Amino acid sequence: MAPLQLTDNDAVPDPPAGFVLSRGRGPFTTHNGPYFHRESEGVLQQAFFALPRHCNGFGLIHGGMLSAFLDGLLAGAAARAGGGTPVTMQLSVNFLDMGRAGEWVFGDVSATKVSRHIAFVEGRVHAQGRDIARATGVFKLMRPRPV
Repeated sequence: MAPLQLTDNDAVPDPPAGFVLSRGRGPFTTHNGPYFHRESEGVLQQAFFALPRHCNGFGLIHGGMLSAFLDGLLAGAAARAGGGTPVTMQLSVNFLDMGRAGEWVFGDVSATKVSRHIAFVEGRVHAQGRDIARATGVFKLMRPRPV
């Protein structure tokens, strides 16, 4: 398979084994990607290949990119665990190490507590065996109102 070419400077190599391109995401997330996912034994893992456009002037993955990736990861886990459409109420990110352009970055997430209207979620982002960031989030689970 030929590398996914987004622009002249954004060639993405083939994803790691089992990962496929994520489609049908919102315009903001699609613009930040591309993102990939795989499901194994009921666990959904997501990933992206760090391109120069995801990085700051030092070639390190920008904290805003990591925060946006984590927000999407945690929201997805909230939706899977509690149903409804998750809206971020609180997101706390701790940056632990530096990710760099040219690395595959992976995200793992789990819901820790879910009620009908609120989901508490935690996750981590890692690359090459290093935790880059950890996050916790609280999400309002929006549901259609009865008519």
